[in-house]
Amino acid sequence: MARRPRPKPVKLSDSAALRVREIMDERGLGYLRVGVKNGGCAGMEYVMDYAVAPAPLDEVVEDNGVTIVIDAKAVLFLLGSELDYEVTPLHEKFVFRNPNQTDACGCGESVTIVPATAE
Repeated sequence: MARRPRPKPVKLSDSAALRVREIMDERGLGYLRVGVKNGGCAGMEYVMDYAVAPAPLDEVVEDNGVTIVIDAKAVLFLLGSELDYEVTPLHEKFVFRNPNQTDACGCGESVTIVPATAE
């Protein structure tokens, strides 16, 4: 019996995919690694880094023409998220739209995230 395809834990907006592709092409790198770490006044911080290859337990996500890797420890915290890229007159930055995020600190550097649960 064929298994149904698994949903992507993280999706990329068109603008995020375009910017990731530009960054990877400029630097000649393979992947963008996305994750979370403990820190900040709200408890957790989103982290992004470069990766030459996925780690053995990383989740590999192909979306919108871009391949990213998600740290295995972060998958439950990022499940259902969209990675977007915002451009305003004052800044350009990646933004996580995460349904598991319950709070954020006042400075915007850290967030409170609860792991996703099975429905």
